[in-house]
Amino acid sequence: MNVTLEKVDNVNGFITISLEANDYQDKVKKELRTIGLRHPERGFRPGHVPMSLLQKKYGRSALVEVVSNESYEALVKYIQENKLNILGDPIIANAADLEWENGKDFTIKYEVGLAPEIGYAVGKDTTIPYYNIEVSQEILNKNDEMLLARAGKQVPGDEVDATALVKGSIVELNEDGSVKEGGIAAEKTIVSPQHFADDEQKALFLGKKVNDEVVFNPWATCNGNATELASMLNVDKEQVTDMKSNFKMTITEILVVKNAEHNQEFYDEMFGTGKINSEEEYFAKLKENIANQMKGDSNYRFTIDARKAIMEKVGELELPAAFLKKWLLRQENSKHTPETIDADFDKMVPDLQWQLVKEKIVADLGVKVEEADFLNIAKLIAVQQFAQYGMTNIPDDVVERYAKEILDNKEYRQRITERAVEDKMYAGIKEAATVEEKTVSADEFNALFKAEEAAEEAPATEEA
Repeated sequence: MNVTLEKVDNVNGFITISLEANDYQDKVKKELRTIGLRHPERGFRPGHVPMSLLQKKYGRSALVEVVSNESYEALVKYIQENKLNILGDPIIANAADLEWENGKDFTIKYEVGLAPEIGYAVGKDTTIPYYNIEVSQEILNKNDEMLLARAGKQVPGDEVDATALVKGSIVELNEDGSVKEGGIAAEKTIVSPQHFADDEQKALFLGKKVNDEVVFNPWATCNGNATELASMLNVDKEQVTDMKSNFKMTITEILVVKNAEHNQEFYDEMFGTGKINSEEEYFAKLKENIANQMKGDSNYRFTIDARKAIMEKVGELELPAAFLKKWLLRQENSKHTPETIDADFDKMVPDLQWQLVKEKIVADLGVKVEEADFLNIAKLIAVQQFAQYGMTNIPDDVVERYAKEILDNKEYRQRITERAVEDKMYAGIKEAATVEEKTVSADEFNALFKAEEAAEEAPATEEA
């Protein structure tokens, strides 16, 4: 057996596998004997079928199977031993020329796409900005108000505000506004205008007081959701299939949210018993938490700017475009067609080039991830998920237990693995490159993204 690589250019080539009869004949015979054991032939016991009969019936398929396997194994071994970085999967280039009927020596030619050589390495000559977001008094106040509201209690109110729950009786109306005889009526029901889907329906309740009457359309408050309608009107879902009537509600009670106050009970609820003991400590801790949250935004922005700065240094990478398009079209359940492949591939090029550069950076920096890295990321995800439900003071053992459950999910674990590698890669880039730290306001930080969005939309607008 002989294996050779013929490079057409820097990124395209052919790997040729040459097999002689003595490379595969014994394995073909073994394959035929296996077939004789598995496929009974009339008049013969399993394992005693004459080789001549097996050769006649199964010789060609056995030959194809063995030669194909032998050549592919030799191909994989050659790629691994020579450390070839190939893109996509090799494609047999001369399948139509193979003579399976009478051939004894076989030459199988695989077309391969090769990854381009990348000479770039992250160093101090690469400058990347890092934006620290200032925690302004306005941001601090907004977060304080949010926490006070979250820890607030429902109390009787004088009039309906944006937070109110409204209790009362409800009756169905005719089109002329009169009470519908035999219509739906409920002595006790509850509505929450803040959750209405329609702003006009919300506005009908705002400012109303006990004993006031409100004519509104339940259907419009929830876009006809049968479950919500049935709950609001105290009936079965089958009764509200086409219920679009107006209703009159007489308000009997109003409950509004009264925000919590800055006191020890509030501090303990937010941060744990005894951890915060004064308003000064509370605002310091709150500011620290907000800064940590914004750190995530800053780090995300750094990934964008790092990619941009590095790719400017790397420049355009040569890719085996024709080969990759051919490979993409051959994929099972491919969404690409000959008519769309050129446009599809052009959209893929930036991410493909960046992926190749990332692989080199990871190798150059010696990035390695361990189980502790996975657990730390899973803990962060767990804390974020708890926070979505207003649970900000979860014990460490609960967070760790939930994090381990996250890691038991194969899909989650794969994503966490990718994130762990990227996190360490960007940390390494930050160490190796020249990082220019800048302090900006939240508005200035957000403006960075808006400017890029405008730049991306500009060409399309001009073409239009």
